[in-house]
Amino acid sequence: MTAPQTAIPVGATVILASHNAKKLTELQRIVTAAVPGLAPEQIISSAGIDLPDVVEDAVTFEGNALLKARSAAAATGLLAVADDSGLSVDVLGGAPGIFSARWSGRHGDDEANNDLLLAQLGDVPDAHRTARFVCAAALVAPDGAEVVERGEMVGMLLRERRGAGGFGYDPLFQPEGESRSAAELSPQEKDAISHRGRAFRALAGHVAQLIGAAG
Repeated sequence: MTAPQTAIPVGATVILASHNAKKLTELQRIVTAAVPGLAPEQIISSAGIDLPDVVEDAVTFEGNALLKARSAAAATGLLAVADDSGLSVDVLGGAPGIFSARWSGRHGDDEANNDLLLAQLGDVPDAHRTARFVCAAALVAPDGAEVVERGEMVGMLLRERRGAGGFGYDPLFQPEGESRSAAELSPQEKDAISHRGRAFRALAGHVAQLIGAAG
């Protein structure tokens, strides 16, 4: 096992593996609320741990989520939770999909990604601007046990950004049944219907079971 360069807090049980600071905040909030009996101090963020870089070369959300979780579990000896998520646009045949974070060519450049998507859909009528956010949430234990759950949030793409919350494509995405964009929802409102909220709530039972087995 490759030792992380930053000490892991005593009592830590689960590590949330991501290089996206905003996503880590969201994951910590969702997992803390979803797993009964898991104290906040038992969940640590990889923001304070120097985890190995992972080449996300799988061709599915599930595959990339597992790559990240396996790496974090091996490096820390903890239960590792990771996700891979993105936007699937129907008229684009499911793109940007697993390439969502680097759709414009620069990884994590939300503004450029949104600008490119708006340009690509400029002439697409509202009736055909349907899309969905997809999340694959993976849990990997140090002993090799692993599970993946999937969540989706269906909606449509707006013609301009709305809202200052969220991240990624949230300002352009209007969830089904909502009059607001995902970026206009409160964190709690978004968690209740989001792809990540659904995937991680489905994963929560597996986390609780493994924690119980470990105890």
